[in-house]
Amino acid sequence: MERIILSLLINAGARDGLYGLQLVERSHGELARGTVYVTLERMQAKGLVQSQREEKGPRISGIPRRLYQPTGYGVRVFRAWEKLQALSPHRLAA
Repeated sequence: MERIILSLLINAGARDGLYGLQLVERSHGELARGTVYVTLERMQAKGLVQSQREEKGPRISGIPRRLYQPTGYGVRVFRAWEKLQALSPHRLAA
């Protein structure tokens, strides 16, 4: 699941990052609503992603969302995983 999240964040090209439900939507069923935020919290503790609260304008209501971005370390971990995957005759578990 961490590999999927890193892939989505790296390939999104979103300057400000993505929020959890965007990740769920873009995963086409690979991520579940109930686990994405727990996984993001765990990834943040590992230093793979960072987050910040979304900036809300004065006329926008609701709770500010948390936007996630990969860290430099997270990008390096993902690239290393991709290289290992390419070398393995069997698919590695995410």
